[in-house]
This record gives sequence, structure tokens and C-alpha cells, in this order.
Amino acid sequence: MAERRAFLALLASLVGSAWIALWIWGRSPYGRYLGHQQLGELGTDSLLLPVTFYLVGWTLMTVAMMLPTALPLLERFHRLTEQREDRLQLLALVIAGYLAVWLGFGIAAHAGDWLVHELVERSSWLEARAWLIGAATLMIAGAFQFSRLKYRCLEKCRAPLSFVTEYWRGRHEQRNAFLLGMHHGVFCVGCCWALMLLMFGVGVGNVAWMLGLGAVMAAEKNLSWGRKLSAPLGVALIGLGGLLLITNL
Repeated sequence: MAERRAFLALLASLVGSAWIALWIWGRSPYGRYLGHQQLGELGTDSLLLPVTFYLVGWTLMTVAMMLPTALPLLERFHRLTEQREDRLQLLALVIAGYLAVWLGFGIAAHAGDWLVHELVERSSWLEARAWLIGAATLMIAGAFQFSRLKYRCLEKCRAPLSFVTEYWRGRHEQRNAFLLGMHHGVFCVGCCWALMLLMFGVGVGNVAWMLGLGAVMAAEKNLSWGRKLSAPLGVALIGLGGLLLITNL
């Protein structure tokens, strides 16, 4: 019991530190790097530092929002390895593998976001109707909630014990711990990528959206009735996208 409390306290401090860092960062002179609005205004020669800031912000957001959704998997793995002296190192490798997949997705998403900004700047018609991008993002995220891929990945994420027994091997422990985290991260991205794209419309530093989306994704993956949230959420997102279209036409 004491070991479990220490484990939960460790994860809570990691997630809490990420939330605090994002909150402080959002109120600092560098808070603009959490919003993505200036990404399209930068020339290719000046991208390195801003993109680095964006990716650090994305990683903090992933720790704050997505790590709690992986709690059942991490707890199962911790129980499995709690008698080992290197249990904290193995747990850290699982988390690192998980975050590495989300970082890869973040790099792809930031590249796509930059291309969208470039497209908007080169099209006066689209620049005058930038709300179309927000509406399309909402409707795509909503439609994905009904897809077969969404439910397949969601069911995989909702079965942490079978996931650990499938991907954890007794040999090459450090490598396999990292790969376990990566495998789980792949299914987590497959389940939640469309919802995470909504953050590009409101900014990584928007704490209210982060709390809302993080709570929904955690409920979907961890609560017994969480699967029932997917369809109503999809309807709500499609409705919001449609409402945005109607009010701007």
C-alpha cells in the first residue's frame, strides 16, 4: 500500500508540475509560443528556436493531459515490477516511450499547422474565411469519434493488463519497457489524435480546453462507462462545427 501511494504521488507530482509549468509559461513573455498564431509569420531561417519552444510546450501538454489517461497501464506495470531494484528506471522508460510517440505526432502536427498558416497567408479568400479551418477541425474530430479505428484503439487502451502481458518480455528489460511505452503511445495517438488537433485551434496554453479535453479522454479510456462518451462527444463536435459554419456564412 505504501509503495502504491508513493507511485501515485510520483505521477501526480509529474503531472502537476507540467500543469504549473504551462500556467506560468502562458503568463510569461514567451507565452506566445504556446498559441501557434505566430508560426505562420516566421521565415524558414528563423524557425528553429520557435519550433523548439512549441515542441517543449507540446511535450508539457502531453504530460499534463495524456499521462493521466495512461495511469491504469503505468499502475499495472508498476505492480508487475515493484519487486525489482530498477523498477523506477523501467517505469521512466515506459513513460519516455509513451511521450516519444506523442512527440512524433506533435512534430507532424506542428508541421501541418505551419503549412496551414502558409496556405492562409497566400490565399486572401482563405484568410478572410479562416473560421473554415476551425469548423473543419471540429467536424473532423467529431466524425472520427464514430470511426472503426477510434473504437479499436480505445478498446486496446482500456485493457491495460492484456496490453502489458502482450508487449512486456522478461529479456532486454530496458528496451522492452521503452517499446511497451511506445506501443501504448501508438494506440493512444490512434484513439485521441483528432481531439488533440483541437488544441491547435485554441492554443496549447488554453488551460480550460486542456482540462476539458483531458478529462474527457481520461474518462473514455479509464472509466467503466467511458466508451459511451465517444458518440455524444462526436455529435457535439460536429454540431459545434456546423454552428460555426452557419453563423459565419
